[in-house]
Amino acid sequence: MSHQPAANRYANSALYRRCGRSGLQLPQLSLGLWHNFGDIDDPANRRTLILRAFDLGITHFDLANNYGPPAGSAEINFGRVLHADLAAHRDELIITTKAGYYMWEGPYGEWGSRKNLLASLDQSLKRLQLEYVDIFYSHRPDPHTPLEETMGALAHMVRSGKALYVGLSNYNPEQTARAAKLLRELGTPCLIHQPKYHMFERTVENGLLEVLALEGIGCIPFCPLAQGLLTNRYLAGIPADSRAAHDPRFLKPEDITEAKVLKIRALDALAQQRSQSLAQMALAWVLRHPAVTTALIGASKVSQLEDNLGALKNLAFAPGELAAIDRILQA
Repeated sequence: MSHQPAANRYANSALYRRCGRSGLQLPQLSLGLWHNFGDIDDPANRRTLILRAFDLGITHFDLANNYGPPAGSAEINFGRVLHADLAAHRDELIITTKAGYYMWEGPYGEWGSRKNLLASLDQSLKRLQLEYVDIFYSHRPDPHTPLEETMGALAHMVRSGKALYVGLSNYNPEQTARAAKLLRELGTPCLIHQPKYHMFERTVENGLLEVLALEGIGCIPFCPLAQGLLTNRYLAGIPADSRAAHDPRFLKPEDITEAKVLKIRALDALAQQRSQSLAQMALAWVLRHPAVTTALIGASKVSQLEDNLGALKNLAFAPGELAAIDRILQA
């Protein structure tokens, strides 16, 4: 029996923001399936997270061709839940995927050639059991492929009806401005950009956010909680059941220094003064910027998802609070 979504899932219209200068609205928090949705993860928990997110008004689910592990399994697993439980609600969902990082053997299994991107999209659609995705991203710039070729492939996806919109990820300000110009000339404006952005990683403030605002491109930061550092998980060091302890591919124990833990504790104290958890404040901090449409969160359990959504209850920062955060980070 398919899932019966919560009748009040759209009760909070303030949950949504318009993406750049487009007509598309996205929830201020979107669910990323980078972790916790591969074949190594519990199927029942995967399904529960997806369905609970939708019941809470999160309509945007973000994937990539190589998410897993193994690579591709996150798309397969999401596609199964979508087909079994949410097929009747496809038109309420924004489903995105990407290509550009290594996916298969040989010279065509990564980067930004037309060959790789179009083949990747076709493979992703089969895994997802879909006729189209809502957004397809070039996952990273390719230094060896002309940008005209990569952007031409993205525009072709929209013309073919296999993607409704296209976006960029991990492009610097100059690359983004040039890509946006090419896409505009091809009649397929760039909808959205997905960069890494959190309190400990602020490179996007060195020009990228300004380019996005100028071009009318939405921004969806990934890793807004710094792989869990900006939560209460590491206030006392590295827990035995944490990602840093058992999966150092993404968050390495050596990154969790004593100096960083002191900053995390100071940020947590400030969050408590705002009646927020540290995670909620970190999400609100990312969302404070007018160029940011939505923040991409991950979750391994429903309680994390629900706590993160609590950030939307207090998105305002007094100037003194922002100054205090900068002092903590610069200490």
